[in-house]
Amino acid sequence: MSATATRIRRLAAAAVAVTACGGAILLPPSVSSNDRGGDPAVESVRRMINDQNAVVPSRTVQESALIGASSANTLDILVVGGGATGCGVALDAATRGLRVGLVEREDFSSGTSSRSTKLIHGGVRYLEKAVFNLDYGQLKLVFHALEERKQVIENAPHLCHALPCMTPCFDWFEVVYYWMGLKMYDLVAGRRLLHLSRYYSAQESVELFPTLAREGKDKSLRGTVVYYDGQMNDSRLNVGLACTAALAGAAVLNHAEVVSFLKDEGTKRIIGARIRDNLSGQEFETYAKVVVNAAGPFCDSLRKMANKDAQPMICPSSGVHIVLPDYYSPEGMGLIVPKTKDGRIVFMLPWLGRTLAGTTDSNTSITPLPEPHEDEIQFILDAICDYLNVKVRRADVLSAWSGIRPLAVDPKAESTESISRDHVVSEDYPGLVTITGGKWTTYRSMAEDAVNAAIKSGNLSPRNECITSNLQLIGGDGWEPSFFTVLAQQYVRMKKSYGGKVVPGVMDTATAKHLSHAYGTLAERVAIIAQNETLGKRLAHGYPYLEAEVAYCARNEYCESAVDFIARRSRLAFLDTDAAGRALPRVIQILANEHHWDRTRQKQEMQKAKEFLETFKSSKNAQFHDGKHNS
Repeated sequence: MSATATRIRRLAAAAVAVTACGGAILLPPSVSSNDRGGDPAVESVRRMINDQNAVVPSRTVQESALIGASSANTLDILVVGGGATGCGVALDAATRGLRVGLVEREDFSSGTSSRSTKLIHGGVRYLEKAVFNLDYGQLKLVFHALEERKQVIENAPHLCHALPCMTPCFDWFEVVYYWMGLKMYDLVAGRRLLHLSRYYSAQESVELFPTLAREGKDKSLRGTVVYYDGQMNDSRLNVGLACTAALAGAAVLNHAEVVSFLKDEGTKRIIGARIRDNLSGQEFETYAKVVVNAAGPFCDSLRKMANKDAQPMICPSSGVHIVLPDYYSPEGMGLIVPKTKDGRIVFMLPWLGRTLAGTTDSNTSITPLPEPHEDEIQFILDAICDYLNVKVRRADVLSAWSGIRPLAVDPKAESTESISRDHVVSEDYPGLVTITGGKWTTYRSMAEDAVNAAIKSGNLSPRNECITSNLQLIGGDGWEPSFFTVLAQQYVRMKKSYGGKVVPGVMDTATAKHLSHAYGTLAERVAIIAQNETLGKRLAHGYPYLEAEVAYCARNEYCESAVDFIARRSRLAFLDTDAAGRALPRVIQILANEHHWDRTRQKQEMQKAKEFLETFKSSKNAQFHDGKHNS
């Protein structure tokens, strides 16, 4: 108890110190949402992105642009990697007036960026470390992340929102400790505050979160402290970045792999890359003044392609998440336990109509399709079991996946103590700028740092400074939470019955809300396809995804495979592996019609999609023998 009291005293002292600063040193300058105009460069790009008649260039056009980047007509920047950071770099550079290309071996957001915790957060734990280790560096990281948190939400309001998170307290010291700590989190956020944190009694807490246990191990619930962080639909945000970059002039190409680098014979500087289109098998050369390596966990393999003696920068860590039915958590309230009995963090968050629970943090090897281990799934079930009054069952796991966090080590550092959640920008080979580490929340500022480094490396001449802090993504401009009512009132879902007869169906509230949040102001385009092309049927029972979305994504979002759709354009694979499997035949049928696939290609797509879904360890496709959570 005395240790806890000491921690509280330290926290109080730190809070007083921050207050005494008056925010003058600690609060970074911010741009309010009312200051979004004025700059001609910003206005020009915004008009281009938010033109209601604008469509992204086709994949063929984008590939032709990359092929056309010859040694006499080079790109300014070639980005390798289509995750959040890579697409962020492409958008940043394109909106500075630079000539940009991007290639991604698989699909946009196919790696770590689609397998995140879905939180946009400042880092409560980092703030705790900053206070108790008196580490101003950690404190600056929290300030920065909170600044970026609000910016991400403002730039993609249809895909991001504030989420209240409840922290249960089982003794009065915890109540005081978490209340003071989270009030300090509010204080540090300053003008970027989402909503104020507050304390709820045990009775109020159970009313807000009915499945929360009143009795812990030998302790009773004393109340909860609720604070706010952001939540997002990560892969759709990533795809939005790629499409926004394309509208801003970047040539983005998924399913295209760098097979080797091109080097200047005299200086040995990297001047481009040989690229293979993994859909056609065609290879071509693209020249660029600078190559930005944003390949996430795979950035070391690219660095070794440039220099076989390159020292590793990545210390990979595995994070496993599971999805449970909606009754595990109420809509609109998350549960976060900052420290379980073995010292790890555990959470349960409402996400797209289901409950997301996690996470683990363990060493792993780097693989394109990481799989969760059964003991990791059991750890999460064990951890949440302690805080719920509902029976936790392995059979309730609808989907489970693993993502690889690319924790960064600065190759110039003298010791491995530099392993960090912060990002690292490095040019350890001439012409190749590597950006890695960091987290989803700070993707925009990471991209800004990478582009600044690329400009310096290639002596480039941008038209203007970075403008992405003030740039809404495609579908975000003019979007309001009530936008779904337009869809519900003005459109119907035309669908074919099993007998072939076309019948109208209502655009119900759940479907309208889903389309509004997934596509923003562009949702009307999807609704028009559902109405005019008889593609208004749902793809899977119990989920709002429509057939029209498959056609729309194939035409407007570079959706080139069945996995692209079930995993990244929709989130069906992440929400319910079994439902995704049932939707596959119709998804493939629509994509075959859009992309003119023959029967052989359709069979290949089905096989690849089934193999992909087998890596998501739901209760249907997992082998488990521990009887603890079986029934």
